[in-house]
Amino acid sequence: MTVDSAPPRLRLLGQFRLELGTGTIELCRNSQRLLAFMGLRQRVSRTVLAGTLWPEVTEGHARGSLRTTLWKLPRSEPPLVRCTGDALLVTPALHVDVHALTRTALDVVQGAGPALHALPPPDLLTGEDLLPGWDEDWVLLERERLRQLRLHALDALAEALIRQDRPALAMEAAWASVRAEPLRESAHRAVVSAHLAEGNLGEALRHYEAFRRLLDEELGVEPSPRFARMLPEHTRLRQPPEDRRTSRPWSRLPQANSGSHQP
Repeated sequence: MTVDSAPPRLRLLGQFRLELGTGTIELCRNSQRLLAFMGLRQRVSRTVLAGTLWPEVTEGHARGSLRTTLWKLPRSEPPLVRCTGDALLVTPALHVDVHALTRTALDVVQGAGPALHALPPPDLLTGEDLLPGWDEDWVLLERERLRQLRLHALDALAEALIRQDRPALAMEAAWASVRAEPLRESAHRAVVSAHLAEGNLGEALRHYEAFRRLLDEELGVEPSPRFARMLPEHTRLRQPPEDRRTSRPWSRLPQANSGSHQP
């Protein structure tokens, strides 16, 4: 199959999708797996690729499956995958959403780029998991790496927005992190910081106490001293950990990347 030349796009966050020209190209499962792996790695040897995608067969059989799958890829100019000796390379023209998200997240973590001077990047706030439902080891590993990077970026983004006196936007970033991982203390500290930046001490206290009870219920531990020091000691609520009455709308949220883990 030949497709007119156009900037190709590969979507791996959420459901797999390959866009060539003006349309979406349907691929068989093995072609999807091959392009997903190549899209993430960019360059890989035939031996590694065949062994990763077909680990339960002989090397000869795996290489045969790889040749067949490469032959089934859609024809485009430039080719989606080209061979250089034993190496396979993805065309530099292919736009992979994972790499765009990674660049944005790293810019935020490093405090660089335009991301911290505009609205929070929507991919960070509402981004989808990497290939949900795929359970191969190489997908699980990359999915967790992206999850951790995104959480760190959300924490850094919330802190930066608080310093810029934009607490409402900081709250959005902080809550995206809480939804992704309800037991992550740094996300809850960002929520409390945003409340304090707006002068809402009561809201900050309620959130701290709700998180303290959640930690006690789930892990049997207390928040860190660093978190406790954010609030004036004489104003902290003195409810015992066994008091479960305060509602915690975030404490029963599904974990991020469910099915593997997700905000």
